[in-house]
Amino acid sequence: MADDGAGNGGNDAGGGGKGALGELVKAESMIQLAIALPAGCLIGWLGGSWLDRHFHQGWIAIVGILIGAAAGFVQIFRTASRYIKRG
Repeated sequence: MADDGAGNGGNDAGGGGKGALGELVKAESMIQLAIALPAGCLIGWLGGSWLDRHFHQGWIAIVGILIGAAAGFVQIFRTASRYIKRG
């Protein structure tokens, strides 16, 4: 058996353990929560701005931000529910 440095013989493969690897997985999940909403808004704004220039409109970027925010919230809820199910 391989040792993961936490002294439990490598039983943290699923990310639900209490060793160093489990703590890193938790930290990664929290980083996803912090980045999801701003990244969704930014991507929506960039796509909407490109469509604004392409179609000579002025409102599509706002819709892109709203869609990106909704996608960010969905990602937050998915990540949070996965984290809650793991315990």
